[in-house]
Amino acid sequence: MAKTSPSEFVRQVQTEARKVVWPSRQETVTTAIFVVILMTLLAVFFLGIDSLFGWVVKQLLSLA
Repeated sequence: MAKTSPSEFVRQVQTEARKVVWPSRQETVTTAIFVVILMTLLAVFFLGIDSLFGWVVKQLLSLA
């Protein structure tokens, strides 16, 4: 493996950084809203599943 000098490394990083395509503000906002909505839906779903399982376990334990 060839050694790269620090200055060459910095040049390579700058070259690669110029190739990065950043999302627009609208894309970022849309994606963030989508993530928050999905996170909320999943949290409510798992709360419901957890509550259901908790209730089932409580019912099973009360039989003993």
